[in-house]
Amino acid sequence: MNVISSWMTIGMGGGLGGQGGQQSSPVMMIGWLVIMVGLFYFMMIRPQQRKEKERRALIAGIKSGDRVVFGGGLIGTVANVKDTVLVIKVADNMKLDVLRASVTRVIQKDTDLASVAKE
Repeated sequence: MNVISSWMTIGMGGGLGGQGGQQSSPVMMIGWLVIMVGLFYFMMIRPQQRKEKERRALIAGIKSGDRVVFGGGLIGTVANVKDTVLVIKVADNMKLDVLRASVTRVIQKDTDLASVAKE
């Protein structure tokens, strides 16, 4: 960690041996900027893109008969799939139209509802 601190001091223009009067190289500053942008991309943007891609695949794969959980905690069985709307059955003779984008997950047949609530 001490090595990184000294590199940052040198890169920010602090220099070695207390030479604070020297200017830092523009190449060094651009290098640090590239490193920081790269870290930001690989630590924050890329994982979020991967998660969104998985979510879109989940939503596109919904079919009639699937049991789904919605953003508000509503659980139901898909009765009909339309373009952007799902018709879900939540009780006997009770159907609701819900936007497809509000689905948070699909419940597998062998999954217990108590385990879904814990997640």
